[in-house]
Amino acid sequence: MMKDELLEYMWRHSYKPLTAEELVEDLEVEDKAQFLNMLTEMEQEGLIILNRKGRYGLPQRMNLLVGRLQAKPQGYGFLIPDDPQAQDVFISGKELNSAMHNDRVIVRLHKHLEDGRKREGEVIRILKRANEQIVGTYESNRYFGFVISDDKRLSYDIFIPKGETGNAQDGDKVVVEILKWPELRRNPEGRIIEVLGAKGEPGIDILSIVRKYQLPEAFPQEVLDESERISLKIDEQEYEKRRDLRKLSMVTIDGEDAKDLDDAVSLEKLANGNYKLGVHIADVGYYVKEGSLLDQEALKRATSVYLVDRVIPMLPPRLSNGICSLNAHEDRLAMTCMMEIDQQGELADYEIFPSVIQVQERMTYNDVRKILQDDEAELRERYADQVEMFKQMEELCLILRKRRINRGSIDFDFPESKVKLDEGGTPLEIVKRERSIAEMVIEEFMIAANETVAQHFYWLEIPFLYRVHEEPDLDDITDLNEFLGAFGYYIKVNNRGEISHRAYQQIVERVKERPEERTVNMMMLRSMKHARYAAEALGHFGLASQYYSHFTSPIRRYPDLAIHRVIREVSSKGKLTKERHKQLTAMMTKYAEQSSLQERIAEDAERESVELKKVEYMKNYVGDTFTGIISGVTSFGFFVELPNTVEGLVHVSTLDDDYYQFMEKHLMLVGDHTKKTFRIGDVVRVKVTKVNLAEQTIDFELLPEEKKKEKKRSKGKKRFLVK
Repeated sequence: MMKDELLEYMWRHSYKPLTAEELVEDLEVEDKAQFLNMLTEMEQEGLIILNRKGRYGLPQRMNLLVGRLQAKPQGYGFLIPDDPQAQDVFISGKELNSAMHNDRVIVRLHKHLEDGRKREGEVIRILKRANEQIVGTYESNRYFGFVISDDKRLSYDIFIPKGETGNAQDGDKVVVEILKWPELRRNPEGRIIEVLGAKGEPGIDILSIVRKYQLPEAFPQEVLDESERISLKIDEQEYEKRRDLRKLSMVTIDGEDAKDLDDAVSLEKLANGNYKLGVHIADVGYYVKEGSLLDQEALKRATSVYLVDRVIPMLPPRLSNGICSLNAHEDRLAMTCMMEIDQQGELADYEIFPSVIQVQERMTYNDVRKILQDDEAELRERYADQVEMFKQMEELCLILRKRRINRGSIDFDFPESKVKLDEGGTPLEIVKRERSIAEMVIEEFMIAANETVAQHFYWLEIPFLYRVHEEPDLDDITDLNEFLGAFGYYIKVNNRGEISHRAYQQIVERVKERPEERTVNMMMLRSMKHARYAAEALGHFGLASQYYSHFTSPIRRYPDLAIHRVIREVSSKGKLTKERHKQLTAMMTKYAEQSSLQERIAEDAERESVELKKVEYMKNYVGDTFTGIISGVTSFGFFVELPNTVEGLVHVSTLDDDYYQFMEKHLMLVGDHTKKTFRIGDVVRVKVTKVNLAEQTIDFELLPEEKKKEKKRSKGKKRFLVK
């Protein structure tokens, strides 16, 4: 018997919790030992529950939920359920019952609250611990020591007995292995297994992030050996099996420092006025065979990680920067999605097939932007053969984008920045990156290919991996509307409890270039669910797309690699056997879970590495003054964002000219006597007073002259505030 068959049996209305022996008898199980092992596995995975009476049942029928704990620095947490349709559950600090951040747990739900608050619960069982190793700072004592975790969501200090310090010195950054998990009134206990170096020593900060997220720095030797056995020359037989597109004019368009080039584009205008768009993706799956050592390592990593000072690739450089990279003027194997698109942006026809290609030019976003927007003569002359194609790409990009926005796709445009470092890892500059027409071209073309591929394989009913993004929870919309109300905006929900994509996009358009734009967009983004991978096509709310996949980046994302192999298998065999169909279905579910998990880890690590270097950069500017915009207001002060995207706090205690009250409904601080106000979007002058690298925080103070200006301006606002 398979796991899914047992679950189906337990879902029947007539089923009541049974013991293992009763299940064996009822189901007429022949291999009892194997069945009992399966029960244990399913219990460990949280698929079934063994109750106190020794009977097995479904958690959903026992008022229980299984999922991952997302702890908060303040001491409480939320259960993120395995079921994406289920609402998050609030868990107070006293009901965590020693569970730690990212642990896989079972939560008992409290009686449903009728006052509109979110569901609450308590952890009753820890299925799997997530933090077997923790990175932190060692503090020594005469007879023992403690490690204070870098991750503030891990609220426990780890006790280090004498003899388990690993020769660490006070203040060292270390990796500690947990030996005993926390219990009531007892901290976890561990031993130091690696001393990274003295706190503040060059390079230790990023190394700590690498260890904290357990990112793999080096490939196992056997994986490298397997990659070395891959020929860097294309097999002659592949030229005969694939469509030859080497004479087609195509280019790659990437950042200047990109080395793994996995997507190329081609475009021509047809006689009927339609556009023939080709999206050509490196056929990584041809080289990374299913089940090989390379494949196992790629699945384990699931994604490349782009830290501020390094890339931790999913595949060895021999593949990612070599034979799989679409380097100009070299023959490469590809998977091509060729689309005919009309003047309204509708898909008129398409083909998906294996190909052999040769890229004519390796273009950068900057050069394409200069050709299209700046009309730079030197570049137009240098790339004369491609200029007309670039113009047509711009035309099609704007057509596709207009169609996408009209259907309700949500187009947040957050400012991005890049921290430039010297060879020693010291931040030299924070550069704000603008989103130009060149980036938009690639973005729209990749979206078109991803949708086309997803829809095609959905209707073929082939096991596949989809990129999904479910609708926001109604409770999250309620919270969002309370925030939006301060600015006069509102997200409508229909009688069936459905939220329109357009409602979000309409607000995005209304706040454009207004002072509150960034804050409103950020709060709307936070109200939405996190996109993930799934073996079912559940739709993509943010893109207003019914079918969506990730097809375009197989060098750096495992889901793209996995579906490439499916595409080529179906292309060559035409039909899957029943056994293969079942095998692929199980594999896609496994791939989706692993890829979603590793993606979240990569995002957290990437964000933390950038924020760390931003804070370090501002250490050079303590005492300097800047002009910024208030980006958030709280009861304890307000946050100010500088033009370089760095954000710091002006604490309310530094506003010494008055007592300030937080008006939560209007999201502003108001002085009791002066009626001076601080609200989102106000332009202010601030001085950098403190930079804390350990806490990754920056403190600002309002300049004295700014306080005087505010006092004068407040007189004109007094009538409004009394209202």
